[in-house]
Amino acid sequence: MQTLITLDPAKPPEAQDGLVHNRWHPAIPMVATVQPGEAFVVHCLEWTGGQISNDDNAADIRDADLTRCHYLSGPIGIKGAQPGDLLVVDILDVGPWSANPWGFTGIFARENGGGLLTDFFPEARKACWDFQGIYASSRHIPGVRLAGMVHPGLMGCLPSEALLAEWNRREAALVATAPDRVPPLAHVPCAKTALLGRMPPQQAREAAREAARTIPPREHGGNCDIKNLTRGSRVYFPVYVPEAGLSVGDLHFSQGDGEITFCGAIEMGGWIALRVDLIKDGMALYDLTQPIFQTSPVEPRYDSHLVFEGISVDEQGRQFYLDAHVAYRRACMQAISYLKRFGYSGAQAYAILGAAPVEGRISSLVDVPNACATLWLPKGIFDFDITPATQGPIVQLMESDLASCS
Repeated sequence: MQTLITLDPAKPPEAQDGLVHNRWHPAIPMVATVQPGEAFVVHCLEWTGGQISNDDNAADIRDADLTRCHYLSGPIGIKGAQPGDLLVVDILDVGPWSANPWGFTGIFARENGGGLLTDFFPEARKACWDFQGIYASSRHIPGVRLAGMVHPGLMGCLPSEALLAEWNRREAALVATAPDRVPPLAHVPCAKTALLGRMPPQQAREAAREAARTIPPREHGGNCDIKNLTRGSRVYFPVYVPEAGLSVGDLHFSQGDGEITFCGAIEMGGWIALRVDLIKDGMALYDLTQPIFQTSPVEPRYDSHLVFEGISVDEQGRQFYLDAHVAYRRACMQAISYLKRFGYSGAQAYAILGAAPVEGRISSLVDVPNACATLWLPKGIFDFDITPATQGPIVQLMESDLASCS
């Protein structure tokens, strides 16, 4: 299987021969072209482009320039693909750099991205993880060893001019409702740090003013952060431009549903093996305007979970109507409070929920006024039993905490 895109993890993104980009725009040139049915390997940088170090200081998380993210490999053209087709992408395998088998989980500061629980954890923190085959463990979170569900956090096709304009219109309108909010309601174009692959410099300067940030998922795929898009899964992407323009990046060794710390996955650089095909006129045939995917038969097997419930009543006792966001936040906070009883700090527990393969579910949306969301925490990732017992929790001796800023 050929390596279609070869990167050097020791070099900055700007020195990768135009093979990476950090914005979405229909005019970004293809860096390679493949035939339907072809399989290939793509190298991917860690999502920040190397801004984070394997150390015990979270200053790099605090100071990371998120206007530069994410760095994606591509775009890759698929011969014969036309707007209205479906691009079929099989994820054959994914892995970290063999010479650099580590990753990180970041709790980003409120002023720099935040996360689901930023009101409770507003300061930057970091956990570094070491990989041993399919397992990951962290010196910053003792007592935990988890099997990775390795996957790309971000994959999608280039948008059309019309779709790009629609993204910018609706996201700018949302930001305008609260322009001073921290963190912002959406990430509007930022020309200063745009990297547009092999686009000619003058054209790139003009395109950067409208090129879309890679932060959210959208109709074309993008930053969906779905842990189940792992090796053995198949994704169907709507095609919006000729040759589709497939790009991929933001590789994760593991992640919990919701990636609740914002950088809650175990982030890594590495490689991904893909195979592509086409369903002509597939968008009309199946009435699809956003991706769908088939799950993999190969996933870590955790057959026992401790499940935490949350309802749509916030921390101040305010009632919300069927609000799944509030309900999931409350389930997460209940799980964090529970894990603290075993000796973990709040930040350690928060990072566990972001990095481990927890399952988040909307369990009920019909019983007004309360939505019920649940968080399924796999018991098998812990070196000790977290099940409630009559004698109460046995406090574990946690000799470390997440890296903080100094």
